[in-house]
Amino acid sequence: MTTPLDLSPAPGAVPLPRMVLSQAGYEFRTVLRNGEQLLLTLIIPVVLLVLFSATSLLDLGGRRVDFLTPGVLALAVMSTAFTGQAIGTGFERRYGVLKRLGATPLPRAGLIGAKTASVLAVEAVQAAVICAVALGLGWRPDGDPASVVVLLLLGTAAFSGLGLLMAGTLRAEATLAAANLVYILLLAVGGVVFPLDKFPGPVRGALELLPISALAEGLRDVLRDGAAFPAQPLIVLAVWAAAALALAARFFRWE
Repeated sequence: MTTPLDLSPAPGAVPLPRMVLSQAGYEFRTVLRNGEQLLLTLIIPVVLLVLFSATSLLDLGGRRVDFLTPGVLALAVMSTAFTGQAIGTGFERRYGVLKRLGATPLPRAGLIGAKTASVLAVEAVQAAVICAVALGLGWRPDGDPASVVVLLLLGTAAFSGLGLLMAGTLRAEATLAAANLVYILLLAVGGVVFPLDKFPGPVRGALELLPISALAEGLRDVLRDGAAFPAQPLIVLAVWAAAALALAARFFRWE
């Protein structure tokens, strides 16, 4: 005798990891489909790497690609975790997307986890492309991979906290303008393509305390000079990450 199928409904939310993974996949696909964000997060860093590695516009001392690649990797982290996330989240907040997501079974912690996973996925794509281009330009990295991972994770945490803080406290238009302005300023003075030793001593000391400078110089210490877990960049990034995430959690407004 055939057992009848049980077609009765089974209400209830799907497991949290599945919800987070689904939302992270949506966030990741949205970034890849957005031409402006793709330009900011991937094309600009690659263009800067190729342009300044292949020309002698700047006196970088030694092999240009060895100096530039760590800085461009740091720029890629900032463009995704800070600039792109701040602008995207700011407009989601303005148009009520975050409010509507708050009414779904996905908790706010799950939404933050999904956004974090999406940022890390985009950064992985960025790192793969940038490193492939750099290797083609003659880059030969050195150093401890674990140190690189720790620096990138701390940099991501710091920039994510700053991006969410900006997106959760300013109007969307103000976030758009401020995030792009900060991106340009930190590109110019953060040791990405212009060496910090070109600045006067007191100015250089202040610039070294910026998160982009700490990430770029830390990656340079590891990938170019073979250092392991450079203390000052790690401390600077850890302080920025702790402060930015704490402030974002305290002041972020979802509506």
